[in-house]
Amino acid sequence: MIHIREMDESHIDAVSALRVRSWQSAYRGIIPQSHLDGMTAAEDARRRRAWFASSRDQVVDLVAVDGHGDTVSGWICFGSYRGETDAQAPGEVYALYVDPARTGRGIGRDLLDSAHHHAAAHRFSTMQLWVLRDNTRAREFYAAAGYVADGAVEVDMYGETAVSELRYRRPLMSR
Repeated sequence: MIHIREMDESHIDAVSALRVRSWQSAYRGIIPQSHLDGMTAAEDARRRRAWFASSRDQVVDLVAVDGHGDTVSGWICFGSYRGETDAQAPGEVYALYVDPARTGRGIGRDLLDSAHHHAAAHRFSTMQLWVLRDNTRAREFYAAAGYVADGAVEVDMYGETAVSELRYRRPLMSR
């Protein structure tokens, strides 16, 4: 049994380990292998602690934990789009990761549904997110959840490798 709850500092190490495993699994063949191999949970946790402390009032972090509450199997982070403070700004899913050994079990969908519920309660009418163009599995997941690519494209550089991201959006409620 999985429970979705707000993340606290005690989850940071587990979330960082999950994030690194997820990147190394999902982005193999998309992000340069040297970048993936260089990722460490310890470095990610260091950055995540600083981010978590500085963004508490602007960002919502949810974790999926087992029934006993000690194993993190998924994490989602969301807030205002790219830090916008305008009340009309859409919400943004900044990150959604599920333990690669547990994908396909509905954990990602439960996290996304919980994020949509929280976002609607905060009066966001639309949610947006960025997904790697070549991450077919994630694009199909978001499409099944009602997200549609809106034509916006960003390119991130990993050394000499350009990696394209597509923006997807989904309405949450009518105004």
